[in-house]
Amino acid sequence: MARQYFGTDGIRGLANTPPMTAEVALKVGMAAGKVLAQAGGHRQRAVIGKDTRLSGYMIENALMSGFTAVGVDVFQLGPMPTPAVAMLTRSLRADIGVMISASHNQFADNGIKLFDANGFKLSDEAELEIESLIDTPAAELLVPSDKIGRATRIESAQERYIEYAKRTLPKNLRLDGLRIVIDCAHGAGYKVAPQALWELGAEVIRIGVEPNGFNINEKCGSTAPESLQAKVRELRADIGIALDGDADRVVIIDEKGAIVDGDQLLAVIAESWRRRGRLLGGGVVATVMSNLGLERYLGTLGLTMIRTPVGDRHVVEHMRRHNYNVGGEQSGHIVLSDFGTTGDGLVAALQILATVVTTDRPVSEVCNRFERIPQLLRNVRYANGSPLEDGRVLAAIDAAKAKLGDKGRLLIRPSGTEPVIRVMAEGEDERLVNAIVGDIVAAVQNVAHVG
Repeated sequence: MARQYFGTDGIRGLANTPPMTAEVALKVGMAAGKVLAQAGGHRQRAVIGKDTRLSGYMIENALMSGFTAVGVDVFQLGPMPTPAVAMLTRSLRADIGVMISASHNQFADNGIKLFDANGFKLSDEAELEIESLIDTPAAELLVPSDKIGRATRIESAQERYIEYAKRTLPKNLRLDGLRIVIDCAHGAGYKVAPQALWELGAEVIRIGVEPNGFNINEKCGSTAPESLQAKVRELRADIGIALDGDADRVVIIDEKGAIVDGDQLLAVIAESWRRRGRLLGGGVVATVMSNLGLERYLGTLGLTMIRTPVGDRHVVEHMRRHNYNVGGEQSGHIVLSDFGTTGDGLVAALQILATVVTTDRPVSEVCNRFERIPQLLRNVRYANGSPLEDGRVLAAIDAAKAKLGDKGRLLIRPSGTEPVIRVMAEGEDERLVNAIVGDIVAAVQNVAHVG
């Protein structure tokens, strides 16, 4: 069955434009609630969280109306990180969790992510089952008046998540004496993340904590950490922590103002957990985007690195299937299955801080585990069509592969959430890598007629 609504990470689009409209959100709530009702045996419950986008109010109310109209009770969390929604779905014994967010995208976009009762993203089969009901006439889904669901706001949601995050640290470990600058991207983690760090004893400087509905991810957060880098240098902080809009990814800034990406974080956590006898699977699960330097470094520790397609969903699926407990993406999605079911920026940052405290070494030393192989990633926007099916682009890709040979890797893929082609090359010769990426980007731009 062809997908009409669900993409690679739930439903996403420009707010107030199909499919990201109140009407569709209403029908998603009704359809998902009807699928839940088929399980029977108890009164079904849904958890709804959101980030700080203006359109979140509209989507939240529509989803809530849809769920209650088919007899599902709703727990409203308000602005909360994606991993908090997944955790609270389990904690509250709900049947489904919903996060309203477009992650690292700008405010104009929004999305609907669905989690099962165990906090994992819904399977393809479950999404297709919901899709099959979305366009069903509402009258066929409604329950009688006395069966309408109730909506309850969970006032303790923030405190629950903060305590959960703090408990992921080793017992009695504190952050006293550390000066931390945290950039919450004016997003879902703007209250809980700084509060958790403060309760653990750190001196916390907060930026990106004044959401107004429009400024989420705007020149801030993990995708634009320049202001955080400047603040860390200015205040001589020990570390900077940059979250994205829904706080499921993190980028670290060391005390010198340098960026530490997800690959280095995976290396630090894998080595630390291996030393403590905690690492499962004999390695980590990463994606095709992860740097070859990480793979080589893990090899020196006797650890393996399994590559999956891009997307934390693929990482989690492989971790579950093969019993790994550390995985993630170069972008900063770090999944630690001992603690949670999805990427968690705060929890990942706490693992790095634990290593900093226990080793009594600066972040620049702790997080410099390997030398990166030259790698370049460029994103090319396109207006319409499929540039990767054009003969001129295919010729440019073939020429690039011939030049690179067996001296590196080439990866070209369309984004699953926006009209963007991602072009990545990696190899020992940095000039060759730059030239190859430039040639392919130019070809796509010529075909797509965008700069």
